[in-house]
Amino acid sequence: MLRKIIFITITTIILGIALYFTFLYYFTYSEGDRTGDLIKFSHKGYIFKTYEGEISKGIVGVQLFKFSVLDSDKKVIEALNKAQGKYVKVHYIERIKTFPWWGDTTYFVTQVQEEKSPIIR
Repeated sequence: MLRKIIFITITTIILGIALYFTFLYYFTYSEGDRTGDLIKFSHKGYIFKTYEGEISKGIVGVQLFKFSVLDSDKKVIEALNKAQGKYVKVHYIERIKTFPWWGDTTYFVTQVQEEKSPIIR
């Protein structure tokens, strides 16, 4: 009887944790596009190395959009590395929560396009 209770308790805890991670990974709070100058893109971290970036949305760089990129999105990482210093449009999803091995922000870029800047340079 005691073994059955322990088994049910452990199984319930494991299923609860699995459902929690599945929910956080697949459920998105919002998604959209942002445009601006890609001013920073780096691979940083002490224990968990994550890809982080910033897009300047204003002329003087006061409005920044900070984002993360999952390690599995190799095409996005490559496109962002090539587009540093250029005007880009990024498509992102916003998650409710993040974990240290995913990134610093809740915004995750999933697509990148170089765009023509509306400011004459």
